[in-house]
Amino acid sequence: MEKERYNHLNKYLKEKFGERTLKICIDANFTCPNRDGKVGTGGCIFCSEKGSGEHLKPSECLTHSSKSISLEPSKSFNCSKNIKLITSSIQTQIRNHLNSYRGERANNFIAYFQNYTNTYDSLENLKARYDAALIDDRIACLAIATRPDCIDEDICKLIASYKNKVDVWVELGLQTANDETGKYINRGYSSKEFTEAVKLLNKYDIESVAHIIVGLPGETIEDIKNTVTFINSHNIQGLKIHSCYVIDNTVLGEMYKSGNYTPITLEYYLETASYVLTHINPQIIIHKVSGDAPKDLLLAPEWNLHKKWIMNGLDKLLKEKNLYQGMYYKK
Repeated sequence: MEKERYNHLNKYLKEKFGERTLKICIDANFTCPNRDGKVGTGGCIFCSEKGSGEHLKPSECLTHSSKSISLEPSKSFNCSKNIKLITSSIQTQIRNHLNSYRGERANNFIAYFQNYTNTYDSLENLKARYDAALIDDRIACLAIATRPDCIDEDICKLIASYKNKVDVWVELGLQTANDETGKYINRGYSSKEFTEAVKLLNKYDIESVAHIIVGLPGETIEDIKNTVTFINSHNIQGLKIHSCYVIDNTVLGEMYKSGNYTPITLEYYLETASYVLTHINPQIIIHKVSGDAPKDLLLAPEWNLHKKWIMNGLDKLLKEKNLYQGMYYKK
C-alpha cells in the first residue's frame, strides 16, 4: 500500500483511539465579538449569518433567528434560564446524533463546538456548555472552534481541566498572516493575538488547530507562502486548509455580484494547497483540505460543491509530482 502523502485526520484518530472516530457538530448558541460590537459588527466578510454553521440541522439546535435565544456575552453571564435551555439543546443534539443512523457509524465521537466563537462567554457558562456535551461515554474528544482574541489564561485552565476525561483541541481562525488582509476581511484581530493564543494553549498542553483560507481578496501566492512560514514558527498540532468560497447574504457575496471579487479556480487551489502541504511542518495533522460550502447559499465557485474533485484532484497532483507533506519544510 502506498504511503499517505500527508497526515490525514481520520488515520490519526483511528491510531489514537483504536477505531473510527467521527464528529458531532454542535450549535451552542454563541455569538461573536465581531458581531455584537465588542470589536466590530457584521463578522468577517465571508461569514454567513449562521457563523459557519450552515450544515447544522435547525431542528436539532437553538437557531440564531429573531425568535431564538439572545445570548450576547455582555448580557448573559448570569442568565441561568438561558443557559439551562442551551445546555438542554446541546444534550439533545448529542442524543439525536447518537440515536440516529449516524450513531451506528462509529463507537467514538468528537463533540465539536463549531459555529461562532465558542469561548466567548463567562467561565461559568462555558463550563455548563462543555459539560452538557459530555453526556455519553462514546464522546472521546472535545473540539472547540474560536478566535485567538477570545483565549485567555482562565479559559485555558478551564479547557485543560477536561483533559483527564477526554482529548481536547482548540481551533483558531487565522485565515492569513497578512494583517492588512485581516483588516480588509474585517477579521478583528491581529496575527500577534494568534501567537499569544497559541502560546497560552501550549502552556496548558492543549492541542491547537489553525485555519487558513486560500483565495482571500487581494492575496497572492506570496501571501500564502508567508502564512505557511508564520504557522511553521508556532507549535501547533493541526491545520485546516479552506478555499475561499462566496455565499449569499455576505459582504463578499455583494463584492462578487458587483464584480469586485473573482473567485479562484480549482487548478489554482490545488496547486496552492499542494504548496501548503509540502512546506508545512511534517508533524502537523491535516484536519481538512476543502471547505464545505452550503449548496443552497453558494454563489461561487461552483467547483467547491464537488468535494471529490478537490480531494481526488489533490491526491492526483501530489502523486504525479511525487510530493509529500513537509518535504520542503524549513524549521
